[in-house]
Amino acid sequence: MAEERLAKRKRSTSPSTGEGLRDALAKLSETRAGGAYVPPARLKALMAEAARADPGSIEYQRMSWEALRKSITGLVNKVAADNIKFIVPELFAGANLIRGRGLFCRSIMHAQEFSLPFTPVFAALAAIVNTKLPFVGELLVTRLVSQFRRSFRRNDKPKCHATLQFLAHLVNQRVAHELLALEILVLLLEHPTDDSVELAVAFMREVGQFLAEEAPKACNSVFDRFRAVLYEGQISVRVQYMIEVLAQTRKENFKDNPRIPEQLDLVEEDDQVTHQIALDDQLKLEEGLNIFKPDPNYVENEEKYRQIKAEILGEDQSEDDNEEEEEDEEEEEEDPESAQAAAQYEIEDRTETNLVNLRRTIYLVIMSSLDFEECVHKLLKLNVRDEWKGELCNMVIECCSQERTYSKFYGHIGERLCKLNRLWSGLYEESFRTYYDTIHRYETNRLRNIARFFGCLLASESISWTCFEIVHMTEDDTTSSSRIFIKILFNEMQSLLGLKTLVAKFAEPSMQDAFVNMFPKADPKDTRFSINYFTSIGLGALTEDMREYLKTAPRMIMEQREAELAARRAGDDDQSSLSDSGSYSSYSSYSSGSSRSYSRTPSSRGHRIHDLSRLEVGPILSRHRHDRVRLGGHTVGLFHREEGPTADRHRHVVDHTVDHHRHVVNLTVGRHHHDADLTVDHITELILPTGL
Repeated sequence: MAEERLAKRKRSTSPSTGEGLRDALAKLSETRAGGAYVPPARLKALMAEAARADPGSIEYQRMSWEALRKSITGLVNKVAADNIKFIVPELFAGANLIRGRGLFCRSIMHAQEFSLPFTPVFAALAAIVNTKLPFVGELLVTRLVSQFRRSFRRNDKPKCHATLQFLAHLVNQRVAHELLALEILVLLLEHPTDDSVELAVAFMREVGQFLAEEAPKACNSVFDRFRAVLYEGQISVRVQYMIEVLAQTRKENFKDNPRIPEQLDLVEEDDQVTHQIALDDQLKLEEGLNIFKPDPNYVENEEKYRQIKAEILGEDQSEDDNEEEEEDEEEEEEDPESAQAAAQYEIEDRTETNLVNLRRTIYLVIMSSLDFEECVHKLLKLNVRDEWKGELCNMVIECCSQERTYSKFYGHIGERLCKLNRLWSGLYEESFRTYYDTIHRYETNRLRNIARFFGCLLASESISWTCFEIVHMTEDDTTSSSRIFIKILFNEMQSLLGLKTLVAKFAEPSMQDAFVNMFPKADPKDTRFSINYFTSIGLGALTEDMREYLKTAPRMIMEQREAELAARRAGDDDQSSLSDSGSYSSYSSYSSGSSRSYSRTPSSRGHRIHDLSRLEVGPILSRHRHDRVRLGGHTVGLFHREEGPTADRHRHVVDHTVDHHRHVVNLTVGRHHHDADLTVDHITELILPTGL
């Protein structure tokens, strides 16, 4: 009998891995609390046996879930400023925070609500977890924002106060973005009441030092709103006194409410991940993470978390091992072939993550600076690498272009940078060339701001005026956007320098090579276009040299042509007798070689032009058939052909005066034996008066 009772007791205390074990686990998990009380030793033995039998069973998963909940809740309740460095490794090692992230957020929010003095500790714990598992920090911020909105609508002041205090310290730890804090302050002060202003004062006291350092402009705006609420006098005297105390706290730089307590400053700024969640976003609370759900891939997911846990916790634990390995490696000779192979497979990061972070940092520095001197000081403290300094210049220009109206703040930033180091001047000159080539991509307001920015740099001589080399002021080389850009640029320079100084600087002989494309003189057509453009924008004084050039251009061209013709004749004198083809390129060859040609002896008062490439012939509709001949854009003659059967098919020349020169032009035209239109090739020579 005694042996039977002993065997029965063994069967009841140690169920087999079959039905008995499953029934025992089912009884333990009947209720949410885990069923009837079971001693920890027996519970641990049951779970160990269940893990050996079937670790993926629903009963075992449920018991693991309850153990996970108790573990997270216990560790969160035990955390303090003195032991947080020991609680964090235990939390990662003893709890699957990926599976239990909902439990972690619920536990830490519940603990903070009932232990407000420990809010900085809970925020520090959340910040550490956020560096390793960012989605946990994002879920926590999302649930806090949702809880604040719900309690604000219900006028639940205690819960609002607790939630805002937690959010303030998460902002201080850079888990939440400062824009969320500003949105909350705007909401609370938009329609001020005693409760809303009191909450705003308490929230500002916690987050004020952070905003004063990171966003001083926004902080000043918030205190301006506090001052306006105080002057309106629609709140009680008690709340008015709270605002006055807050103003005094600000003067003392929030010394009683530090941004992060020294013993809780455990996260490097570069390691933190900041979540930008707005107050009016559609939030995903993932409430299903708070309850148990069977996982069909339970074993595989647990193994993945075990690897992640090893990566998180293995860094500190393997430091000693790494030191020993390094000592052993120093004793061994390094294989050169393996080193060369490792160098060939160097990993290259093309995601430009660092560049994106740099742009964000530069933007925040610019937006948070009170004046340009502070901004330049902060930008130089960033110690940007040389290959990324051009990106800093472009970020200043882009921030300037985003403003509604141009701010001299950005022009002074660029000017100060250029005068500090010649390197910045070269970078901004390169930026000028880049933006001028792509200015058609920008809308009018952004174009105007960019033009005024560069106008400020040019007027202060922060960048060299040689960058005007890329400006080709012709009808074909400019667009409407580039012409608007140049107009605004020159108007800004004129307003800063004055017209007299501007004209004098453009007249400097040493800089004329840089302006040769902007004030063209190679083609009269381009010269007229440039003159008309600068005159239309009110800068006709810059075109005096081009106007003088237009007056003397015909004479200079003819003198150049005559010199070229004389040189050509000198070289062709020895071969003139050998030319007997029907060519009309020179008067001598045509008159000696063609029996069908008709020529007129040129008068002594004129000179011949044999290069007729500049002549243009075009038909004119009239009673008779005419052909118009142009030389350099001026009408110099009309060729008339008589109609009728007795016409001798000669082309006669009707003398015509050149526009505004009043010189008669005589043309000699050769005989034409076809009814086709007269072309330039049929003209043998052009005799012009010497004075033309």
